[in-house]
Amino acid sequence: MRPHHRTPRLLGTLLLMAAAGLSLAVGSAPAATGPVAEPLGRVIPAPASVEPAGSPYRITRGTHIRVDDSPAARQVGEYLAGVLRPSTGYPLPVTTHGSGGIRLRLDGGRFGDEGYRLDSGPSGVTITARKPAGLFHGVQTLRQLLPASVEKKTAQPGPWTVAGGTIKDSPRYAYRGAMLDVSRHFFTVAQVKRYIDELALYKINTLHLHLSDDQGWRIAVDSWPRLATYGGSTEVGGGEGGHYTKAQYQEIVRYAASRYLEVVPEIDMPGHTNAALASYPELNCDGVAPPLYTGTDVGFSSLCVPKQVTYDFLDDVIRELAAITPGRYIHIGGDEAHSTSHDDYVKFMDRVQPIVAKYGKTVIAWHQITGAHPVKGALAQYWGLDDTSAAEKAQVAKAAQNGTGLILSPADRFYLDMKYTEDTPLGQDWAGLVEVQRSYDWDPGAYLPGVPASAIAGVEAPLWTETIVRNADIDYMAFPRLPGVAELGWSPASTHDWNAYRVRLAAQGPRWEAMGIGYYRSPQVPWPTR
Repeated sequence: MRPHHRTPRLLGTLLLMAAAGLSLAVGSAPAATGPVAEPLGRVIPAPASVEPAGSPYRITRGTHIRVDDSPAARQVGEYLAGVLRPSTGYPLPVTTHGSGGIRLRLDGGRFGDEGYRLDSGPSGVTITARKPAGLFHGVQTLRQLLPASVEKKTAQPGPWTVAGGTIKDSPRYAYRGAMLDVSRHFFTVAQVKRYIDELALYKINTLHLHLSDDQGWRIAVDSWPRLATYGGSTEVGGGEGGHYTKAQYQEIVRYAASRYLEVVPEIDMPGHTNAALASYPELNCDGVAPPLYTGTDVGFSSLCVPKQVTYDFLDDVIRELAAITPGRYIHIGGDEAHSTSHDDYVKFMDRVQPIVAKYGKTVIAWHQITGAHPVKGALAQYWGLDDTSAAEKAQVAKAAQNGTGLILSPADRFYLDMKYTEDTPLGQDWAGLVEVQRSYDWDPGAYLPGVPASAIAGVEAPLWTETIVRNADIDYMAFPRLPGVAELGWSPASTHDWNAYRVRLAAQGPRWEAMGIGYYRSPQVPWPTR
């Protein structure tokens, strides 16, 4: 959606007022004790159009959540009620009848697949969308318009007011992802679900699961059972590892879908394959299985490109994975294949990509695939740096010019496992130190020279887990950088301004605290005093 012509100026005015500590309430009701409504302009990702107007709406014990008579709309309504009931203490019944209150409405208007319109005034709040995903994203905006204490799991005093006005919104890019590496360290279904909920708050719509690597194979494959039972039996540092049964993986997929995220599973190949090679000797060129690996080096392993059993193996794996993955994509890795010759790499990719297509899926691979022959429709995920060689960038640009779509994940901007500073207790620094401003302050549409803007499918923030073990580790490395990733993927480029963004980001701190998210209090952000 083209942003409203007044949007950048209006957002800037709102945010400068916020930075100065001035009230942003427009036409608000008489002041009440307790938390106040967040201004319309404080949302992350920044909406395409914000028009404050009139008096606010106040959620009360008598508020209903009214939905269209469809299962999808009711599901979004129940989700919203589940967020609001614990903190408000209100019953908030979900109904298809009545008037006023909070209205979730499906309409065939010009909102796109994920866009929405939010109208707030004294009589109620209405979220209108063409598709249920748009309703869900509108609900995330509504959450941010309520006081941060709405996120708590116990009853809070309120009042629960929503500033008056209209937001019209739709995303810049269709692909807005986050990757969780469950191979270096294994994360349970419950832990993955928790991360999904955090991603959903900022309108991320893709969860990329890195399911195999040298240190562990994390998905059950019936035709090759030792992949999971043996290849998944350890992790970095020698822990017990783990794997998902097919039922557990499908539970993750279902849960993600309920939050309007699509799961993209990755089986990395031909490198990053020691867990598979250790599980089945015949996958090695010399027929000898290496020991399981619990270190953090890369580039030493490779499937045996000349052997037919390699492709029989991958056909089975992709077939079984595709059958339990309703999403469009399967990620085939392809990075750091240092133990595979260039010629073998090209031959390998030429044989594997048609297998993915055979089972009805579209290929995603790391950007090294642009040195081979990406099939029509494939997406290449760029993880290079600002100072990656001009030749490598030109190779990626040429593929983009020839029709290969790009997902941008520059490691020195978007890798959530990079340290913020030298003193960050977690993470790595091989791509550099990535403070919050560096992560946010760039434009995906103009990042790679020679790449047509139309070739950018979207953005993704990977979180590799060599040093990440607990939920608290995920939270600390993802927050506060993840919302900036989401904003670069969702919001119009005209709204991107670091000085304004850092004020909006600071306002998220109390919300994360209410949600139990322990975050890095970057000195670049003017966090509220605790």
